[in-house]
Amino acid sequence: MLVGGVFAMAPAAAQVEATTDYLARIDGDGDGRVSLDEYQAWMGYAFERMDADGDGVLVAAELPGGRGQPVSRVAHRQTLAERFALQDGNRDGFLDARELAAPPQ
Repeated sequence: MLVGGVFAMAPAAAQVEATTDYLARIDGDGDGRVSLDEYQAWMGYAFERMDADGDGVLVAAELPGGRGQPVSRVAHRQTLAERFALQDGNRDGFLDARELAAPPQ
């Protein structure tokens, strides 16, 4: 899915039924909350898969439909950081299951 010029897809194999399952999959260190680094790693999966030449920039040939403006890994991670900040309702720098399920504030 293209969101704000950036792809925000998680691995297809990571389909989950409940928010707590989603949290468990993203929560790499198992502390019950999602850090920005964990969020960016999870949400950046599609970018990494699509970056065929590994240069850190998705060019038209690497984008769905073979067209669109180039998207850099840096810009993609910045967009993810902005989305993370919107989801972080209590502004503690982490997302819990409730924040993952809630629309951005």
